[in-house]
Amino acid sequence: MAVACVAIIAVSGWREWSSRQATLKSAETDMANLARSLTQHADDTFELTDTVLNVLVGQLELEGTGPAAIAKIQTFLSRRKAANRIRAVFIYDETGRWLATSEPVEFAGLNNSDREYFQHHRAVADRGTFIGHPVRSRSGGQWIITASRRFNHPDGSFAGVALTTINVDYFLQFYSGFDVGQNGSVALAAADGIVLARSPDNGYTGRDLSGAPLFRKLRERPVAGAYYFTSPLDGVRRLSFYQRSSRYPVLVVATESEDDVLAPWRRAALGRMAAVLGLAGGLAVAGLLLVHQLHQRQKMAAALVAKEADFRLLAEQSGDMVMRIAIDRQILYASPSSAQILGWAPNELVNTSALAGINPADLARVEQTISALMDGEAEEARIAYRTRHREKIEVWIETALRVTRSAQSGDINGVVAISRDMTERKDLEDKLSALAISDGLTSLANRRHFDERLAAEWDRARREGAPLSLLLIDVDHFKSFNDQYGHQAGDACLRSIARVLAEQARRPADVAARYGGEEFALLLPNTDAGGCKQVGEQIRQAIQELGILHAFNPPSKQVTVSIGGGATHVALTDKADCASLIAAADKALYVAKESGRNGLVMSGQIIAWPGSIRA
Repeated sequence: MAVACVAIIAVSGWREWSSRQATLKSAETDMANLARSLTQHADDTFELTDTVLNVLVGQLELEGTGPAAIAKIQTFLSRRKAANRIRAVFIYDETGRWLATSEPVEFAGLNNSDREYFQHHRAVADRGTFIGHPVRSRSGGQWIITASRRFNHPDGSFAGVALTTINVDYFLQFYSGFDVGQNGSVALAAADGIVLARSPDNGYTGRDLSGAPLFRKLRERPVAGAYYFTSPLDGVRRLSFYQRSSRYPVLVVATESEDDVLAPWRRAALGRMAAVLGLAGGLAVAGLLLVHQLHQRQKMAAALVAKEADFRLLAEQSGDMVMRIAIDRQILYASPSSAQILGWAPNELVNTSALAGINPADLARVEQTISALMDGEAEEARIAYRTRHREKIEVWIETALRVTRSAQSGDINGVVAISRDMTERKDLEDKLSALAISDGLTSLANRRHFDERLAAEWDRARREGAPLSLLLIDVDHFKSFNDQYGHQAGDACLRSIARVLAEQARRPADVAARYGGEEFALLLPNTDAGGCKQVGEQIRQAIQELGILHAFNPPSKQVTVSIGGGATHVALTDKADCASLIAAADKALYVAKESGRNGLVMSGQIIAWPGSIRA
């Protein structure tokens, strides 16, 4: 008993140490999740600046920096209101002179050629976005982070810099919404060790930490990881998780004070250790009596195990739930795995109905299967169904059933059910099913799913004599858009158009799909030509109102679409197939493109175009 008491204390000590490590590991996980989320937030913020700079540089290199072009850009920037993320936008010529800005300041005579970002772009021909160190704004006086891009003259020489700024306060306010403890912190830093933003701030913006161990060996470290250190800023011992951006030269460090993390564990550990010591003392006092009682119980347990070994050896060691069900559908026995699979202990299930908790939609099917076994129609069966879990809403169960017979008479006296939880597999099957019918870029239906739905709706319209309409939508001059602004901007454009289509597919039977490349389709069951035209016009206007710049799409110089619509009433005796509806809408789309684009043409409006081939 003395050895047992020492072992209990040793195990308790090991458990407390493991609990301490688990507490730190849990904190690491929390910091990892926070760092990843904040890194994504930083990437999204800088991606937004990339988009703005991409459009501005494209406009400047297309139209130049002449007075008319700059006046056009200044008018656009003057109407722009300061947003949470992008504070202001600036344009400088090759000498650093201010050409245009979104800030309401008088900038005549101002020059930024001394700024780090300007000197970088003047010296380096790289066209990418440059994330600068935090500086004090000359227009507002606040700390800002700069994101800039170089633009060139037609001969490729340096023409100037387009600049966007982000208030450091924007990051500080966002970071302050996360609880990292009294001594915790969240920091956004450049890869070279300059602090871009830190919450709580305490004047750390712009501080150079390149000499800190994390930044000295940053290139040798993985892109993300846990990191324990004593802060060079305030001397507090912290556990942290850093996450480097995969797209920009920045990283996020989320930290908590190690003392703050372990304080609850220390209080709980002291209480638990005191209880363990008390228990050990009690065991030592009552040792002889306990040993005697254990000896008697071992004899009883040995007899019981010998009697039921054949059945319980399999049932109670199995991860699957094993139940014996009587003729009256009452549970006679349930294995310990029932607590894991259903949330109910075996003693809570015994003498209850085996059909309790089964989803009403599956109940009749399960009852029919059990009845067939009880009546001797089959020896075994397998069935999947939904049932209620004690803690969860509902789980999927797969059960193998086999009849049992009386040893004396050989008559069926019940069934043995072996069940396992297949919820995760069912969820995975549902996710795979969804992925198989959706387009990866736009999340709309893909071409295969659209073809299946079109065929089904055509057959239904034929049976019911209902109208069926189809809209084909094509982005005008999309290749020129991709060539000018890049494939990332092209993908963003397609996603924006897809959102418009998804908003218009309001009824359950409506199908919005990516038909191919920059072409989309919207299937409208129970919709005549008038309704089809109304929806098509709403789509065209909504896409135009997105205001996406497209310099090579005159006259609007914005992204527009051409739409072709087709509508039909399919009779039961009609032998035409759904390809005729696609052909009608496709021909209408061709006419819309030939008629100047940014328009809607219904198939009834089509005029003959002999010898034409659709572009």
